[in-house]
Amino acid sequence: MAYGRYLTIGPSLTPTVKYIVIACVIGFLAQIPAPEAMVEFFGLTPYLVISQLFLWQPFTYLFLHAGFLHLLFNMFGLWMFGAELERYWGSSKFLGFFFFTGAGAGVLSILAHPTSPIPTIGASGAVYGVLMAYGMMFPDRLVYVSFLIPVKVKYFVAILGAIAFLSAFASTGTAVDHFAHLGGMAFAFLYMKGWTSPSRIRESYYKWRLQRMERRFRLYQGGRKDRNPKPPFGNPRSRKKEDDFWIN
Repeated sequence: MAYGRYLTIGPSLTPTVKYIVIACVIGFLAQIPAPEAMVEFFGLTPYLVISQLFLWQPFTYLFLHAGFLHLLFNMFGLWMFGAELERYWGSSKFLGFFFFTGAGAGVLSILAHPTSPIPTIGASGAVYGVLMAYGMMFPDRLVYVSFLIPVKVKYFVAILGAIAFLSAFASTGTAVDHFAHLGGMAFAFLYMKGWTSPSRIRESYYKWRLQRMERRFRLYQGGRKDRNPKPPFGNPRSRKKEDDFWIN
């Protein structure tokens, strides 16, 4: 659903976006005196997360960056697309979404390279998630590629997603973690569809339990009590009827 059509030069800076930008700048400056130690301890290293249980890394890696331009472009994207999401959702929901997609990007990166000793740093995965959510909320708004070419957000997001997907499975030899970009977009899509809500998770869990019971106990669905359903075989008195299921 689109809430508007045209994108202005830039939205006003919202509180959570501002605090995330400040935290990323502080993280970037903290890398200067001891870059290797900071990246090793706070960057996302799949091997350390799995073998040493460095479970904070899927969250802390978001605040480290490989250089000034890396930081600049990520914060620019966060400001351009995240500020308006925060205005619609509120600060608390947007902050939770940022960490959800950022950590989700890290999880997919870990699953793709579970034994890798090479760390990943940067908020790009979360920014890709923010962009996905923006495209789903405002699909017909315009962004100007290179500040010149107008493109609808839904097409812009689709192009970025296709590039990330193809790059992730191609042997490009680049230092970019494309699986993190894909993970951010994928988790944002799940979030926007409501598939991560507690009620949806409970519903899926109960459905899985029911299917497991059907496979294990071979439950047969019968008619309602007032229809006198015919059992699948044998004498109906020799079996226990429970609601709409025949238990073998």
